[in-house]
Formats: sequence, structure tokens, C-alpha cells
Amino acid sequence: MTSAVVVGGGPNGLAAAALLAKAGLEVTLLEAADEVGGGTRSHEALLPGLLHDHCSAIHPMAVTSPALRSLDLERHGLRWRSADVDCAHPLDDGTAGVLLRSVDETARLLGADGARYRALFATSVRNWDALAQETMGPLLRIPSHPLLLARFGLPTALPATVLARLFNSPQAQALWAGVAAHNFRPLSRPFTSAIPLGILTAGHASGWVVAEGGSQSIARALESVLRAHGGTIHTGVRVTDAAQIPPADVTLLDLDPGQVAALYGDRLPARVRGAYRRFRRAPGAFKLDLAVEGGVPWANEHARRAVTVHLGGPLAEVAGTERDVVAGRMPERPFVLVAQQYLADPTRSVGDIHPVWTYAHVPHEYDGDATEAIIRQLERFAPGVRERIVGQQVTRPADFTAANPNFTGGDIITGAKTVPQLLLGPRPALDPYSTGMPGVYLCSAATPPGPGAHGMCGAGAAASALRHLGGRIA
Repeated sequence: MTSAVVVGGGPNGLAAAALLAKAGLEVTLLEAADEVGGGTRSHEALLPGLLHDHCSAIHPMAVTSPALRSLDLERHGLRWRSADVDCAHPLDDGTAGVLLRSVDETARLLGADGARYRALFATSVRNWDALAQETMGPLLRIPSHPLLLARFGLPTALPATVLARLFNSPQAQALWAGVAAHNFRPLSRPFTSAIPLGILTAGHASGWVVAEGGSQSIARALESVLRAHGGTIHTGVRVTDAAQIPPADVTLLDLDPGQVAALYGDRLPARVRGAYRRFRRAPGAFKLDLAVEGGVPWANEHARRAVTVHLGGPLAEVAGTERDVVAGRMPERPFVLVAQQYLADPTRSVGDIHPVWTYAHVPHEYDGDATEAIIRQLERFAPGVRERIVGQQVTRPADFTAANPNFTGGDIITGAKTVPQLLLGPRPALDPYSTGMPGVYLCSAATPPGPGAHGMCGAGAAASALRHLGGRIA
């Protein structure tokens, strides 16, 4: 029987393994941790029953993912849940930029900027199923919908600060800036509009959803699919040399490029080895999980109902903090992401104690303590929240590295989204998943379309592996 080995059990490794098993391969997955999931794990560290997500939390790209849809994860227990408000970006005057599922309702809340917002997103949202097939994969290919892709793609080349000029109100500009900050890049750089346009379009198509029972439910559903098709999983297996990988017809690596270069050394073609060793990393995340009695007392009413809240002030402030962290400077007021998943999934709370998930953007390998900076940002927009905190747990950049080498230095997006790495992955190639070694493929978030729990990097690598095998599956 044709065989495959997948090294790494994050969402991309799991998706690749499940898709290969579904195609009829005998699949073995090796995971270094004691459980699969990578960034899509959850834990009860602060209070029994109080559920926090380890890394990925909100999933607008996953719910629309062609790969996850093809695996029918709902039949394996996955349930998506949404809140009243998808995202709020509060400002110091008590107002906020507010994102709702509906383009029209979001435009209405944006007032005079609404017509421009609607013009930017309405067509792409209506056609997102087709666009997802085009954008959530390698870009060096002939598109099936060239005109639709061109209409969506042209604005993605703009710096986020330039596209922000489309809007006049500080609320609309702040809402855009907060989503653009997911780049972990200076917002004045080219193509920093690509990620926010993708996230916002996908979110309007299907919502900023959470997985019922924690993000771990995504991993468990993928695991269930893999096992249902005869796949095998071995946890607690840390691969440090390619010689440890069992022989197989194809091998897929849910690892960052640096790990692949270390594993294979001179067995990699020299140009590939050099590119993998030069792979650039993104700034880090400093995570603070909180147990909050009564929830966060946001000054803005929409923030009290939002599954995601971005804390960073107006556009200029967000742009400044992102510029600082890339330059290695820790901002006094860092950009902070807050997730209130319990508003969509009340099973995560314990009585009136609620899990609040936060992290700040910090420099790569930041070794300081951003706890107080995060709490100050919360207090800035939710006075009195400090008194409601009844438990907290810190995850520093070094902790992310120790738990998952793909997140080295706290880089939870697996690589800086510079223009070459955003568009092409770790090296220029017609097949971004190919390592240059026949039958060996890279399937981590370092490859297109990049980070998230969507599994599309794994799907792209699995497709490359199946093309390599051709008719040899038996």
C-alpha cells in the first residue's frame, strides 16, 4: 500500500494527513507533544472547567476553508459558534470601529464611510467561495476566475496605511488598522492590505467564529477523520534527524524551514538549504490568559458583545507600535488582541468566571514582562477590569518556543510576512511546498496561504504529494 509519513501534528499536518488517508494512502503522523493540535489546543490552567485556547482562537479563515469543508468535520463533532459582534476596536472617546457579520450592517455603523466600505467588500463577499479557492493556495498558477481575482487582488498590493485613506472617520480607520496589524509588519509596507482584506472578506462570508469546546475541537475532528480512514498517530515522538523518519513513498513536514534545514542538512539541494536557513521570522507574542469575574467591563457597548476586541487606539498609534516591534523596540502601549470566546461558546466559562484570551505584539525573542502593559491597555478601554481579574497565566515568547519550535522566538505566525515570504513562501518556486527532494514536502504555515487553523498549507502539500505519486496509489 502506498504510504505517507507526516511529521508534526498542527492543523496543517493533521489536514495533510487526513486528506492523504482519504485518498487511500497508509498514513502515519508523528507529533512531538503529548497531544496533536499544535496551535489549535486548549487547556484548563486557571480553574477546572475554565477553557482557554493555547494559540489560535477565532477562525474566520477556517470556517470557509475548502480543505476543512472537504473533510466534513461537522460529522466528526466540530461545531462553529458565533457572537453578536465579530470585532470591535474601541477608541479613547468611548466610540469604536465595529465589525458585524453583515457587510450592510457594518457599513451602516460606519456612517459616512459605509458606502466605501460596502464597495470594497460586497462583491468579494458574494463570491468568496470562488475566491477562497483562488487565494488560499499558491499564487503562481493560472487562476480559474481571473477577473474576480484581479478585482480582489489589486488593492492587496497597497500598504495598509494607504488603503486606510479610503476612510475618513477614526472609527473606520481604527477598525481597518486593527485587522491589518495581524500582519505583524509595519503597516506602511507594500502588501500589508492583503491579510486584512482576506480576513475581513472571509469573516463577512461566514463570521468570526469559534470552535465549540475550544480550538482543540478542530484538532480532534481532524484526528477523527484521519483515524476513520485508517491513519495512525504517534505522540511524544520528537524528530531531530531525518534518519528517525520511517521510510515512506511521500513525507510531509509540518515544520518551519529552519527545522527542515537542520533535519536534512546536505541532503537538501544547496539553494533550498540556503533559503530555508535565511527564512525570516516575525515579531513575537506575549500571551496573558485571564479569569475575569463578570467579564470585561468595556466602556463601549459593542466591545461587551464582541468575540474579538483589538486594543491599539487610532490608526497612527497602531502603525507606530507595529513599526516598533519589528524594529525590536517594545512599545509602552503595545497592540493587544483580546478574544472573548465564551460569548459565542458559554461552555468555556465556570459560573460567572469567564476566560479572557489576550496577547500583545512584542519584539522577536522578547525576554521582558508585558503583563502590566496588557492590563493597562485593558484598563484604558475597560476601567475597573483589574479588580475583576481572579486568575492569570503568562506565556512568554520563550514558552511558545519550548512548546512548539514552529513558534520560535514567539513567532506564532511561522515567519515574517515580507512580500516574498507572503506571496511565495520560504523560497521562489513553482511549487512552494516542494523541498527539492523528491517525495518530501513542506506543509507548515511558512507556506501559502500562511497562518491560521484553515489547514490549507497542508492541503497544498498533500496535493503536491499526490501529483508526485500519480497513478502509484495502491
